[in-house]
Amino acid sequence: MSAKKQDQTKTKESKAEFCYELLRSRILAGTYVPGYRLVINQLAQETGVSTIPLREALRRLQSDGLVEVVRNVGARVAVFDAEQVEHTLQILARLEGYATAISAPHMAPAQITRSRKINDRMVEALDEFDPTAFTALNREFHFSIYEHCPDAHLRALLEAEWTRLDHMRRSTFTYVPGRARRSVVEHGHILDLIAKGAEPSEIERIACAHKNATADALHSAHPGSPHPQI
Repeated sequence: MSAKKQDQTKTKESKAEFCYELLRSRILAGTYVPGYRLVINQLAQETGVSTIPLREALRRLQSDGLVEVVRNVGARVAVFDAEQVEHTLQILARLEGYATAISAPHMAPAQITRSRKINDRMVEALDEFDPTAFTALNREFHFSIYEHCPDAHLRALLEAEWTRLDHMRRSTFTYVPGRARRSVVEHGHILDLIAKGAEPSEIERIACAHKNATADALHSAHPGSPHPQI
């Protein structure tokens, strides 16, 4: 490949990456709400980028689960219901259980203390409960454990699923009554197991049950309704 063609390829890739990051950030920030139509020509005029990198960006976002293509509508920001949130939580339960178990041996006492301090902040946040702030702290807590996971691919999977779940929560799931208080207690139990060097299988079981409990709480809050309005 000639130097000119290499430069053209890099330019194309950089424009596609720019479009991907721009659209992704707007979706996750809520600028583009669930159901918002992503019209290629309109986006091209707005960004000053041609339609080709924009189409590539939308394909990536569709792969991420943040964009969906609907017949007679076109591309739009994905819309989720509680059943889909449940399924994502169940998938995360398996990933998180394993990730927590294999992260545990790599956490020094100081790192466990850091995670405990984040959980303490969650306890304090219960008094004047803000679902958005609490969710951010919850993510910070779990990733303070996952950052010690030796499996880079697993860390990437967790990041992708948490990002998808964050978007889902903005559209249908912000808070299951009573679940927050129980969650911080379970966090403390997980850290106790890590601190005492419990068997990996036990850590995995408890961490998995922690996430499944959230899915169960969501299901119990809306029994018999596959598409509840939360």
